[in-house]
Amino acid sequence: MITKLTHVGIHVINQDSAYDFYVNKLGFKVITDVPMGKDTRWLTVSPPEQPGFEIVLTPIVESKQFPKETIEVVKDLVRNGTFGFGVFTCEDIYATYEELKAKGVEFIKAPKQEFYGLEALFKDDSGNWASLAQLEK
Repeated sequence: MITKLTHVGIHVINQDSAYDFYVNKLGFKVITDVPMGKDTRWLTVSPPEQPGFEIVLTPIVESKQFPKETIEVVKDLVRNGTFGFGVFTCEDIYATYEELKAKGVEFIKAPKQEFYGLEALFKDDSGNWASLAQLEK
């Protein structure tokens, strides 16, 4: 029986830039950062208050997953915001929204009341989008 999800991958255009975005802008902790071959590494980050869960910042490079002929197509899909990847929660969405905007995070939707609580949408440095939510209690 499956008991929990510990890792989820997000495809990124550049791991160094993604590191900067997730660590310095979003405030995530680096859990693992080790070389994995030519020009890539196993890089995982986590929201600081969520131990046991890691986001793998997966580069789009030639591999079994991405044959050479598909790399630019996948990068374009990511850059164009084709993929969303999750919901991050906070206690005070307005304060968090202003803090992240001040750090250069691009929001594509300002905080708005939804049926489940307040939500804003932002993009990471690769183009992936995510929800920032203050869920109703």
